Amino acid sequence: MQDRKDSDSRKLLQRLKEILAAPGGGQDRLDQITHHIADSMGTQVCSIYLFRDPETLELCATEGLRPESVHQTRLRLGEGLVGRVARSGRHVNTADAPSEPGFRFMPETGEEVFPSFLGVPIQRVGERLGVLVVQSRESRQFSEDELYGLEVVAMVLAEMTELGAFQGGQSDSMPQAHRFPLMIRGATAQEGAAEGRVWLHEPRVVVSNPVGDDPDKELVRLHEGVERLRQTVDSMLAANDMTGDGEHAAVLETYRMFAHSRSWLKRMEEDIRLGLSAEAAVEKEQSQARARLEMAADPYLRDRLHDLDDLSNRLLRILTGQGSDTGAEMPQNPILVARNIGPAELLEYGRKLKGVVLEEGSVGSHAAIVARALAIPLVIHAARITSEALNGDPILVDGDQGLVHLRPEETVAVAFRDKIAMQAEAQNRYASLRNLPATGTCGTTIQLYMNAGLMADLPSLEGSGAEGVGLFRTELQFLIRSHVPRRAELAALYRRVMDNAKGRPVMFRTLDIGSDKVLPYMKPQDEPNPAMGWRAIRVGLDKRGVLRMQLQALIRASAGRPLHVMFPFVADIGEYEEAYRVLMQELSREQKLGREMPSDIRVGAMLETPSLAFAPRRFFEMCDFVSIGGNDLKQFFFAADRENERVRRRYDTLNVSFLSLLRQIVQCCEEARVPLSFCGEDAGRPIEALTFAALGIRRLSMRPASIGPVKHLIRRVSIGDLRRVIDEAEAQGLTNLRRPITEWLARQ
Repeated sequence: MQDRKDSDSRKLLQRLKEILAAPGGGQDRLDQITHHIADSMGTQVCSIYLFRDPETLELCATEGLRPESVHQTRLRLGEGLVGRVARSGRHVNTADAPSEPGFRFMPETGEEVFPSFLGVPIQRVGERLGVLVVQSRESRQFSEDELYGLEVVAMVLAEMTELGAFQGGQSDSMPQAHRFPLMIRGATAQEGAAEGRVWLHEPRVVVSNPVGDDPDKELVRLHEGVERLRQTVDSMLAANDMTGDGEHAAVLETYRMFAHSRSWLKRMEEDIRLGLSAEAAVEKEQSQARARLEMAADPYLRDRLHDLDDLSNRLLRILTGQGSDTGAEMPQNPILVARNIGPAELLEYGRKLKGVVLEEGSVGSHAAIVARALAIPLVIHAARITSEALNGDPILVDGDQGLVHLRPEETVAVAFRDKIAMQAEAQNRYASLRNLPATGTCGTTIQLYMNAGLMADLPSLEGSGAEGVGLFRTELQFLIRSHVPRRAELAALYRRVMDNAKGRPVMFRTLDIGSDKVLPYMKPQDEPNPAMGWRAIRVGLDKRGVLRMQLQALIRASAGRPLHVMFPFVADIGEYEEAYRVLMQELSREQKLGREMPSDIRVGAMLETPSLAFAPRRFFEMCDFVSIGGNDLKQFFFAADRENERVRRRYDTLNVSFLSLLRQIVQCCEEARVPLSFCGEDAGRPIEALTFAALGIRRLSMRPASIGPVKHLIRRVSIGDLRRVIDEAEAQGLTNLRRPITEWLARQ
């Protein structure tokens, strides 16, 4: 009995394969497919619904419902039983459809005489493509075998959809994929604008043979592929640099668990016996597991989705021979498109890239930090970009607005080029200010420093006109390695940084890890709120070995030159005192070893928590300098996570309450006679930077590209006059100063 069912399933899939290979339009193929499925399953109805847009399903073909409803019946995602299947990624099997929650009666289809309903999703590796439905007059629930068989058919339909089998013009069947313009609204992670061509970081595996001709041969291919995969994973786990209990080892152990899973292999074997090719069987299991894990409430299970995807993609590349290197040549002006990417991989591309677009990512991610260092625009949360884009597609990236225009219309492209030209013209104007001070018309001078974290940043020090490096992020050298850097490596790097600075000061921030910056070889901490957890100086004081090693490398790198050390995320005076004590101990130790000492040493703290603004005066007197870490300080002050798009833009830097906090910090530093700087995204925004200057902050640190615009504005106005505007607005009881400040600037 089972052999007969397997044979029937294979016959149906062979018919679908013949339809795919035969000439004809998309609509003709869809009509043939619904007829064959209904005939094979013995049902009166078979219907295919495909997505017209991300929120709308359209009835594209049917056997048994009224023909005039085709391309007329549409459902919103989640609407009716069909919309429910599409939203959840799970089947609906019922003997009485009208009694099901969410049922929607569509009178134009004539489906009221078919109470039995079985709907399965047509999906491909997390991408929703449509819904396949069968219905019958008799009131019955479809069997497990029938459900399983229909899921196999849906997998083949997903591959046929991906291969463009059902696509035609705008009015024939479905619009052709990868052809029409598309705008995707994401989120800004790095500002800037770029025009170029798509370069996919990991090109999608194309399953061109979803139906297997010989199940026995396909089973052999699957077993050989799985065995190669297991050997690869075992070899990776046995590698010397993957030992220990680090995150890499934990991930690879998960891979090994999946790769040696009998149930995973058994499900793929069953799919092949029903008629799928080996690679189609892998992709079917990947798609269904993805749908299950995406619905899981447990964050640990959702995280395993990435492990499963990686494992399945490895197996697919083994079976198809499609490696990451497909032989395609990188286009001119490449814009990198990826689901996500690590800092080391992004650095390998280097300055060849004009921009980056990610489906995932965050504003504080490693990739965002590297993109800032490379001074290229980065848009994150660009939904479906990896499935919509093809290598070589024209693309516009607007990092200022968080927009991506894929295959843009000419009118959009022309307007975008005008924007880029205006920005380039402005940068040329700013270049003439490079060697001039940022002095307002009132005579007040503001020192402008730049942020850095890579050697690649340092050429910008000369070109931008920065007076030094106000923040050098030392953690990037830890993030891009699979093992802890050696002390000698760090000392050599810090020495080159100082050499390239050519006597300008460099503020080295000690290792700021934790929160969104987890080292590849560091055991991840299961914390409910990592941003407020075990991170930065807290890690340094608990893991003294790493802190001491880094301080030793800094001391050896300075060798007769001034050294500036800054401790991150200090929340209490005791933390600063303890870190300061460790530094003094290392200085004493290095001196006893006969090392050349720094000619001068300045020690400071990053003020990133509101608590430190209320520290006793003794704290400020202990510091040689204080730097306000604006990004973290603002998120803690407003209790608004800067990784959360719903709230991070809700609160304005020019809110009077936040400016009052800054004014209090300025007063504390003035009384202790300690230099104060502001470091963060807001320091590079001209209006905010000018406001900070008016409050009394005399040093600002920002990305190199922002120095020109900020200096340009400072040199055109009186900082003293702006201070009076701020005082008057506050006296009037205003709670936000953006409007009075911008109106005053407009009059200037």
